Amino acid sequence: MSEPILELVGLSKTYPGGLKALDNVDLTIRKGEIFALLGPNGAGKTTLIGAVCGIVRPSDGTMRAFGHDMATDWRAARARIGLVPQELSTDMFEPVSRAVAYSRGLFGLAPDPARIEEILRSLSLWDKRDTRIMALSGGMKRRVLIAKALAHEPDLLFLDEPTAGVDVELRKDMWRQIGAMRERGVTVILTTHYIEEAEEMADRVGIINGGKLLMVDDKAAMMKRLGRTEAHISLAQPLTELPASIAHFPVELEEAGTSLCYRGGDGTGKGKGEVADLTKALIAAEVDYTGIEVRESTLEDIFVSLLGEGEGAA
Repeated sequence: MSEPILELVGLSKTYPGGLKALDNVDLTIRKGEIFALLGPNGAGKTTLIGAVCGIVRPSDGTMRAFGHDMATDWRAARARIGLVPQELSTDMFEPVSRAVAYSRGLFGLAPDPARIEEILRSLSLWDKRDTRIMALSGGMKRRVLIAKALAHEPDLLFLDEPTAGVDVELRKDMWRQIGAMRERGVTVILTTHYIEEAEEMADRVGIINGGKLLMVDDKAAMMKRLGRTEAHISLAQPLTELPASIAHFPVELEEAGTSLCYRGGDGTGKGKGEVADLTKALIAAEVDYTGIEVRESTLEDIFVSLLGEGEGAA
C-alpha cells in the first residue's frame, strides 16, 4: 500500500454561532491516488480543504502532511500543496503567463519560463499566454486557476469543484488533465457533487454530509459492498402469495400481485445470476411473466442512500 501523505485525525471546525462545519473527521490520503470527496452543498467539503490549505483554522484535531505537523511546521507542508479554489480569485488584468509565473514566485521558487510554458501548453493556454485573464471564457479562467496551482510543482493538489459550471466537453477535458497530473506523480483530492466525476476519475471515494465523513472506501469495494441489483418482473396473472419454490429469493409481490420485485446482489454481478435463477424457478413453478427489467445500482444510488441515512442519524 502507498505511503500516506496526508493524515487528518479528529478534525473539527465550529464557527461562531454554533455551526459545525467539520465533525471529528479522520482521513488518510495515499501517495499517487485520486480521491474524490462527495457531498451536497454545505456538506463541509470546502471547509476541509480550507483547513488543510491554511485558509480555515480548525477548532480541534491534528493534521500531518508529508510527515510535517501542520500546526507547528505549516510552511514546509504547505509548500508541497496546490489549491484550485471554486471561486476565481486572481488579478483579472494580469496576462495569463505573468499570473502563473507570479504564483510560482510566491512559494520562493526561481523563475522557470520553460516549466511555465510546459504547464500552459498542457492546459491549452499557451496561445492565450499574453491575454488578460478578464478576456478569457469561464472555462479558460478555470484552467488558469489550475495552471497557477501547478506553478510551484505541488505533490498534493486540491481541486475544489473543478468542473462546476463548465460544459460537458470541457469537463471531460479536465478529467484528462487530472489523469495526466497523476501520471506525473501528483496526488489529487477533488471535491465534487457530480457523481460521474467520481466514477470516472477516483480511486477512492469519501462521502461527507453535515460535516461528518459518512464513508471512505475504494470505489470498487464500495460498489461491491453497497451495490445492488433490482429486477421488476411483470406477471401475466396476479399472485396472492409467492410459490414455495421461489420464497427463498429476496423477492416481494408489488402492485396488487401483478409485479414481482427482486432486490439483491452485491455489486459484483451476483444479482444478475440470481435473477436468471429466479426466472428459471418461475418457469418451473408455471408462473408466466410478460416482461423483466433489470437495473444495477450506481455510485449515485449509494450516495443518495448514505445521505439519507446520515440525515436520519442526525
